[in-house]
Amino acid sequence: MNIDRQLWVDRLVGPPLCWLLTLAHRLRRGRAEPREVRRILVVLLSEMGALVLARPMFDRLRERYPSATVYLLCSEVNRPALDLLGVIEPDRVITIRTKSIGGLAADSVAAVRRLRALAIDAVLDLELFARVSAILAGLSGAPIRVGFHRYTQEGLYRGDFVNRRVLYNPYVHIAQQFVTLADAIASTDTPKAKRIVSPAPPQLPPLVMRPGEIDAARDALYRRHPAIAGRPLVFLNPGAGLLPIRAWPLESFVSVAQDLVGRGYAVAVVGVQADRALADAIQQACRSERCVDLTGYTATVRDLAVLMHVADLLITNDGGPGHFAALTPIDAIVLFGPETPILYGSLSPRVVNLHKPISCSPCLTAYNHRHSPCDGDNVCLKSIAPAEVLAIAYERLGRRAQSGI
Repeated sequence: MNIDRQLWVDRLVGPPLCWLLTLAHRLRRGRAEPREVRRILVVLLSEMGALVLARPMFDRLRERYPSATVYLLCSEVNRPALDLLGVIEPDRVITIRTKSIGGLAADSVAAVRRLRALAIDAVLDLELFARVSAILAGLSGAPIRVGFHRYTQEGLYRGDFVNRRVLYNPYVHIAQQFVTLADAIASTDTPKAKRIVSPAPPQLPPLVMRPGEIDAARDALYRRHPAIAGRPLVFLNPGAGLLPIRAWPLESFVSVAQDLVGRGYAVAVVGVQADRALADAIQQACRSERCVDLTGYTATVRDLAVLMHVADLLITNDGGPGHFAALTPIDAIVLFGPETPILYGSLSPRVVNLHKPISCSPCLTAYNHRHSPCDGDNVCLKSIAPAEVLAIAYERLGRRAQSGI
């Protein structure tokens, strides 16, 4: 389902189901809370990048509950991102198809049956926008239910069956808020888990590489595109996935690519196969064998992350690749507009999260279920000039050259 169809289904079916589930929890006495939490479920159905941002939360769960078994409920399309994190055993991952209503319904029923059979002790709902995650968390049978709660805020109605209510804070990075959810399991505060949040972003451990993996990726790339061998390599990711409003203008990517190629750098356009038309436009403008198309080149998310070890810089729209970069040594420039890096910026110290303070940005928030009022004229991104991006790019590339990275 596309994003508009998902929102339509969520608005139509979500509120009454959340209300009915709230009523059921009030009328029916469930399992008593356990003395020791042994089985924890994390529900995260949104984009792949959110799984990377949840890594500090998984570390906190391991620290607080070392003997507990942690399960994850996620969408089928986001399952590959878990290969980068190594935080959940494959047999503890439960996936749901979200491309069709039928698949979503069938997999949701199967997931609830499995969760109730597992006798989950605590469930953490990491979602802000979709009501389906709240419904699945409520049906899991867990006596401890942790999630963001609206309190007196308008909007964001997702039922009232969370019994560990965490205040959503739009001024704190979401990775830190996920950690707060983990702390809320045992918290007696109101709102839960009143903790000091460090101003420094959480640090992510690097991707663990297999022997020879980087060399094999480099060799395969250079065999296919020998003209880029031995040159500093810049990845461009012009695709925006389900949210086109997050895309920096194609002509801006073209300007950046032309300047880089003109100065002797190699440029590779990365993305899914659906981004091939974008890559073709950039190649046609550059007219150089040092500008290559790698859209659809990597078979898995891990393949892309490994390939980032070969490149020097990534310039990307806000989305998964910018977060995957935090697990690798690559420098990156992530272009924000409809959303804010204050909440969703990459956790890498090597990443520049670029954002212009337009009066209406961010417009994709928890209060509008990521349904922007914008007419498609994303001035927030159009205001980022190619010259500004190039200045940062050359500073980063020069620094890497001096340090011999």
